[in-house]
Amino acid sequence: MASLYDFEASSIQGQPVKLADHRGQVLLIVNTASACGFTPQFAGLEKLHADYASRGLVVIGFPSNEFGGQDPGSNDEIASFCQLNYGVSFPMMAKVKVNGSEAHPLWQWLKAQAPGLLGTEAVKWNFTKFLVGKDGQVIKRYAPTDTPESLRKDIEAALAA
Repeated sequence: MASLYDFEASSIQGQPVKLADHRGQVLLIVNTASACGFTPQFAGLEKLHADYASRGLVVIGFPSNEFGGQDPGSNDEIASFCQLNYGVSFPMMAKVKVNGSEAHPLWQWLKAQAPGLLGTEAVKWNFTKFLVGKDGQVIKRYAPTDTPESLRKDIEAALAA
């Protein structure tokens, strides 16, 4: 696969989503969880979405239950939680695996494009973030501890490119 645009995913409502539909936009792709210490980052992600959507940023959340079983609910329960508690209006995808042989192909590609600390590819925890440029290529990977607010400078640079 050559770019983000070669992938598809399922929306949290179960509808197919072609990531090629986001050609020319900047994407922030995040593995999320509803019961994690980092879950309050949903508010910051929603703020980024609100502040930059008109300039071409799309935040996309991919729930995962791989880390401490912190997102055990159904897709419907996750969607309701995100909307009710954080007013999430950015696209949420169906729950996926982000590591191992069953990892969603998009996540396999993201990790290969932007390895983590010491070159390891595995996602270490919820709220790992990948910034993807208008060309569909990964610009940077961020740790769960990197707050959405701390990404603004990189997002603005990507939007200006």
